[in-house]
Amino acid sequence: MVKDNLYQPFEVVLREPLSACPRSEHSHSFFEFIYIISGTGKQCINKSKFTYKPGHLFLLTPDDSHYFEILTETQFLFIRFNPLYIKDRGLSSETAEHLNFLLKNAGQAPGCILKTDEDKAVVKPIMQAIISEKEKKGLYSKALLQQYINTVIVIAARNVAMSMPDDVSENTEEKTLDILQYIQANIYFPEKLKAKVIADKAGISENYLGQYFKKHTGETMQQYIINYKLKLIENRLLHSNMRMVEIANELGFNDESHLNRIFKKYRSMNPSDFRKAGGELNALV
Repeated sequence: MVKDNLYQPFEVVLREPLSACPRSEHSHSFFEFIYIISGTGKQCINKSKFTYKPGHLFLLTPDDSHYFEILTETQFLFIRFNPLYIKDRGLSSETAEHLNFLLKNAGQAPGCILKTDEDKAVVKPIMQAIISEKEKKGLYSKALLQQYINTVIVIAARNVAMSMPDDVSENTEEKTLDILQYIQANIYFPEKLKAKVIADKAGISENYLGQYFKKHTGETMQQYIINYKLKLIENRLLHSNMRMVEIANELGFNDESHLNRIFKKYRSMNPSDFRKAGGELNALV
């Protein structure tokens, strides 16, 4: 698979309207906002497909793979920035680390990253201003573009934060963020999610890890792992054609029946009914 790199702190690209996707599936080593100016279709990210329409904003994180299925002629605005861009914004190291953490976890807010109509209304004129500054290339245009991009980054981070544990805030300790990041990065590898392994990685005693995690996130580590897996399962059910056995294997369940039991316990319905209900709801939107 082709992987794109970015050789500058940030880049803004406005495409001419397209009736077909010019590229096959590919990935990036950087963050990328994709704003839909006009048109409809599907954005395909990491095996999942999400319907798009004007005003939708997607966030791709480093190593995400994606491509488009364009239904009606579409104009895209791409805003790309590398992980170091956030650290170079003059923020405190804690704030920069927290923003980086949230952006890397955009998968917790799948689909259009803007979850409220209020934020969509705020972002629209910002995107129009970005397009205007890019086309004018006037005095201080680069500085203004950075300010607009910074605002979009913070709005996106806020929307991702809505999907995080309630006790994870902008004041959350860096060690806690590191633990959460480790769990998410290794969610497909049960052996790496054992308490002893995580404790060793975090530099905390195994006996203290559970207490520390609950104090800083508001839930036990096991609850967090289960809830994160459930979100991934829901995402696969609603936005992919993966079979239950494939989802079970991917997420480390013993078999399909094990996945069914866990899902029904926490969602009060089996995965098949959840997928059917989600499909019917999407058809009405």
